[in-house]
Amino acid sequence: MLRRLIVALAAASALGISFCPTDAWARRTRAAVTDGVPSWDVTASCRAASSIAFGQTPTERLKSCLDSEQRTREELNKNWSTFVAADRIACVKSLTFSPTYTELATCLEMRRDLKNSRDAKPADTKTPGQAVKP
Repeated sequence: MLRRLIVALAAASALGISFCPTDAWARRTRAAVTDGVPSWDVTASCRAASSIAFGQTPTERLKSCLDSEQRTREELNKNWSTFVAADRIACVKSLTFSPTYTELATCLEMRRDLKNSRDAKPADTKTPGQAVKP
């Protein structure tokens, strides 16, 4: 259920790209080229998410979301330097409308995994016992 909520927030975020004020975009871009994770207030995103989630009270959902975002930010802080600078910049730029650390982590991980899959050597496709041609 939380994944569906995150996907919904990501979709809403993607739709907001064209509405991003230039100064906010510039601040996030500068933050991406520094050595630290951007500082975002995710309260509005979590409040919106808590209003549509099910299973807990809105207050519990808000707290759960904020706690999750804080854990994700801490994890990003630990691993920030392991992500390529160009990926950090691109991901921060892409999150223009009420960004979250979960979306940032997802973007960075997807870019890293895509690069790793492209760099991977193709698997050996011969079947066991098949003779190798000289």
